[in-house]
Amino acid sequence: MTQNPRLRVVVFAVLALLLACGVTTIFYTLVAPASFTLLIAGLDARPGEGVQARTDAVLLVNVRPRRAEVAVLSIPRDVFLRAPNYGLQRVNTINLLGELESAGRGMPLLKEAIEASLELRIDRTLRLDFQGFVALIDALGGVEVDVPRLLVDRAFPTIDYGTKVVSFEPGPQTLSGEQALIYARMRNVDDDYGRAARQQQVVRGLAARLANPLNWGTAWSVFQASVESDLTLGEALILAPAILLNAGRHESLVMDRSFIRPGARGAEPDLEALKPFLDQHFRE
Repeated sequence: MTQNPRLRVVVFAVLALLLACGVTTIFYTLVAPASFTLLIAGLDARPGEGVQARTDAVLLVNVRPRRAEVAVLSIPRDVFLRAPNYGLQRVNTINLLGELESAGRGMPLLKEAIEASLELRIDRTLRLDFQGFVALIDALGGVEVDVPRLLVDRAFPTIDYGTKVVSFEPGPQTLSGEQALIYARMRNVDDDYGRAARQQQVVRGLAARLANPLNWGTAWSVFQASVESDLTLGEALILAPAILLNAGRHESLVMDRSFIRPGARGAEPDLEALKPFLDQHFRE
């Protein structure tokens, strides 16, 4: 070993760091699941309406912690799924049907319908309303999105059930919580598939904000106050490294016309078309 005291300290520090990283890696490999899928539902609920509401956004997020991989699948609101005891139902009505059946049944019913229809397993669920969405993004200082072109919606629905004109100029920009909500919900500029793609843009922007450790405390406080989920703190800590390392750069797919087929009541998922993506990113 070198006789230089300063160099000796540096060498021992590096060895200690390498040892700690090795132990952490072994522990993480043993504890972290190979694959973990989270169902996220955004409610189309106005102040005071509670959770007996349709879903405005339905996304599946798969995290593979050991490989630091993240994938997101968006299910447009007009796709029909097979809900237990209800048959074919539009995906955006399933939470409402469950809550009308019994309080707290909405997300379990939606989870069961997606699992049965897409033949995959969902580990945890997360549900938030408009206010929670706005609060989370504002707490993080907004989200950055790159608007692809001029977007003008001349009939955007307002809280009082009226409409107003909203627009976004093309190019990169930082959106506030209220602006991000409008961007994610506007539907009169293209179609529901375009809206699902914008929702994924906002999710990527949110993930990029969460890559900054300084935002973690604030995000967790808002999460506890505004988001309903069965995700535990321990699970969140295990999933966080993969999500943060991606920082919004993840594999994504919108279930658009290429991935649906005509069904008895309307468009249903085309499992053959979806199989490559689901096998690679959502099935172990």
